[in-house]
Amino acid sequence: MATEAVRPRRRKITVRGPGKTLIKLIVNGETHEVLVEPRRTLLDALRKDLGLTGAKKACDEGTCGACTVLVDGKPIYACMALAIECDGKSIETIEGLAQNGKLHPIQQAFVEEDALQCGFCTPGQIMSVKALLDENPTPTLEDVKRAVSGNLCRCGAYPKIFKAALRAAKLLHQGS
Repeated sequence: MATEAVRPRRRKITVRGPGKTLIKLIVNGETHEVLVEPRRTLLDALRKDLGLTGAKKACDEGTCGACTVLVDGKPIYACMALAIECDGKSIETIEGLAQNGKLHPIQQAFVEEDALQCGFCTPGQIMSVKALLDENPTPTLEDVKRAVSGNLCRCGAYPKIFKAALRAAKLLHQGS
């Protein structure tokens, strides 16, 4: 008896471009329809199309972490992700943390620990800490160091950033 060869299933590939394409970005709980070229980064879509300038454009090559945002809860460098890759995904930026004029506990901890100097890296540091604390509410110092290892601080505020992350964990734990 002859057997049929099993053919692998082919994924349907959607081609976008070369012109602009309409995408939906769910940023801080709000849906935005944005018309972007396929080559546009998430960082540029956030900053230029949506006016959310908290994520900083520094190295623009995925080495500093100043542009860190959360996509579906995971920290990513927004300068390295294409906006079309984030179509329909949940994106959290630093602008979405404070509520009703009240700082998020992580932001409050950064202020209380004076965990910034120039402040340029701070939004990315805070978003990396948020991702950590969302996943691990009681991190160790080593956990914190690992979580922010992709975020560079040229001012060298690392000891205070680490203390702020640990303080934030306590503040969040007290609040629950």
